[in-house]
Amino acid sequence: MVTYLLKKSYQRKDIKEIKFNDLWNSNGVFTTMWIFGNPPKILFFKKHIDNLIKSLKVYKLNNSHTKKNILKIIKLNLSKNKKYNHLLRVAVNNKIISISLRKKISIKKKFKLKLLNYKRIKPEYKNLKYKKILKHLSKLDPSISDIGLCVNNKILESATSNILFVKNDKIFSPVSKFYKGTTFKSLEKKIGSIIKKDIFIKNLQSFDEIILVGSGKGVVSVNYIKTPYWCKKSSKYYRFISKIYHEAVTNCPRYYS
Repeated sequence: MVTYLLKKSYQRKDIKEIKFNDLWNSNGVFTTMWIFGNPPKILFFKKHIDNLIKSLKVYKLNNSHTKKNILKIIKLNLSKNKKYNHLLRVAVNNKIISISLRKKISIKKKFKLKLLNYKRIKPEYKNLKYKKILKHLSKLDPSISDIGLCVNNKILESATSNILFVKNDKIFSPVSKFYKGTTFKSLEKKIGSIIKKDIFIKNLQSFDEIILVGSGKGVVSVNYIKTPYWCKKSSKYYRFISKIYHEAVTNCPRYYS
């Protein structure tokens, strides 16, 4: 059961509050950010907002007031005095801006990935067409598992994160047909050389590590995949990428409302 701190929706035309609508499966986009601490910090906040506006422009849903109104709604709903460890979701379609805060789940050891033959609609963008994915995620415990999305026997991304693969001290990322998330893009340069490569299910056994990188989960080492069976052989690059991530968390500036 997801624990929400708040769920609110506003009309875009006048920023009047209306009955909450999560906007899932509507024609629009969203972003999810980690807000933590007291006073609060939001990891990669500016990049999240900039990416959200960029996607809105692609879907022709942006106007001159959109960014200002999104920032205003966030400001209205955050407290300087509350200690946070939540995921802040902002979703936008042509009529509504919705905001929600849910508790961030702690990831447990022996994390597993379940493969699903499915590619998101327009996967290069963080759009709201998530109905099928949410149905499958609802059957899993998010603290110990996630879904790996595949098409044509190639692994593209997880339902919540980007995926990196490690073999022979080299880091690989799928070539295309996935969304490059804000957290991944923020860490990419510091990670160093990431080789673009089609990751075929039949070749999974050749990889030493599988690592998830996303705003909700942070950096997670996949322990195993049940079908087809794969088990991690090392945690070397998980520790390396985790260190980069934790440096970003430590250096994250305060959110000023």
